[in-house]
Amino acid sequence: MAAPKPVQDLETAREMTHDRLKIISGNANLRLAQGICEELGCEPAGATVKQFSDHEIWVQIDENVRGGDVFIIQPTCTPADRHLMELLLISDALKRASAKRITAVLPYYGYARQDRKDRSRVPISAKVVASMLERVARVDRILTLDLHAAQIQGFFDIPVDHLFAAPVFIDYFRQRDLDTLIVVSPDAGGVERARAFAKRLEAPLAIIDKRREQPNVAEVMHIIGDVEGRDCLIVDDLIDTAGTLVKATEALLEKGAASVTACATHAVLSGPAIERINASRLKEVVLTDSIPLSPEGEASEKITILSVARLLARAIQSIHEETSVSSLFV
Repeated sequence: MAAPKPVQDLETAREMTHDRLKIISGNANLRLAQGICEELGCEPAGATVKQFSDHEIWVQIDENVRGGDVFIIQPTCTPADRHLMELLLISDALKRASAKRITAVLPYYGYARQDRKDRSRVPISAKVVASMLERVARVDRILTLDLHAAQIQGFFDIPVDHLFAAPVFIDYFRQRDLDTLIVVSPDAGGVERARAFAKRLEAPLAIIDKRREQPNVAEVMHIIGDVEGRDCLIVDDLIDTAGTLVKATEALLEKGAASVTACATHAVLSGPAIERINASRLKEVVLTDSIPLSPEGEASEKITILSVARLLARAIQSIHEETSVSSLFV
C-alpha cells in the first residue's frame, strides 16, 4: 500500500487549518460591516447581493464557506422588507453551501415595536420575523443590539445574544462635565434603561410622564424630578419621527433645564425627523451607526454618530471562539 502523500508546502498546510470565521454583509449597512471586519482584522467574505429590474433579489456566495462559522451583518432597517428578504436569501444560500453555523447579526431588529397584540385582529409582527429567521432562514444564532422590547428574545428557540450600546455612550459622555448632568427617561417604559445610565454616570434621574387628557388633545408632559439649571440627557433606544423628542425638549426647557441633549441607539429618523431636530432647541443628538444615516443626517451639525463596530466585533469574536460574552451585557 502506498504511503499517504505529504503536504506539498506550508501554504497548503495553512489553508487546510485556517480559521473558518466568515463575515458576510447584505446591502443594509455595508459601512458598519466593513468597520466590524477592520476590528476583527479580516476581509468581508465575497457575496453578490443585487436586485433585478422587477425588484426580485438575487444572491450568490462568491467563495467557499463549507464548514464555516458565518456571521451575516444585516440590520432590517428601511426598506425593512427588502433587507429582511436579503437576509433570508443569504442564509439559505449559506445553508445550501454547507456552512457549519450561521449567526444573523441584526444591529437593528425591524418590526420590534410590533411585539404584542394590543388591539383586535392584528399580527405580532416581531414574532413573525423571529419565526422567519429561525424556520425559513434556518439561522443558528441571533446577535442583536438594544431591542425595543427585550422579551422578543423569547420569540426564538435558538440562542440570542442581546447587546446594549450603553458602554459606547457612557464612554462618550464621561468626557463631559457631569456636575450638572441629569439623565431623563422620555417615558415610563424607558425608566430601567435611563436608570442604568444614571447609575453609571453617577447622575440623578428624571422621568417624563406623558398623558393624553382627552381624545384628539395634545399630550401633556409632566416632569418627575428637578431639572432646573441641569443639563438634561434624554436616553432612548431609537428616534423615529422625533416629534415626541422635540416636545420633551421643550417641556424640560420650560421647567428651567439649562440644556437638553439626547442619545439613542437606532437612528430610524423617518419623515421630518432630521428637519425637526435641526429646528429644535436640542443641543446635540448622539446616535450609533446601527442604521446608516442619510446624507441629510450626516450633514446635520446637531447629530453625532458613534460606532458600534468594536462592540459587535468583540461579540462575534467571543461567539466564534466559544468564550463568554457576558462582559458585554452591560
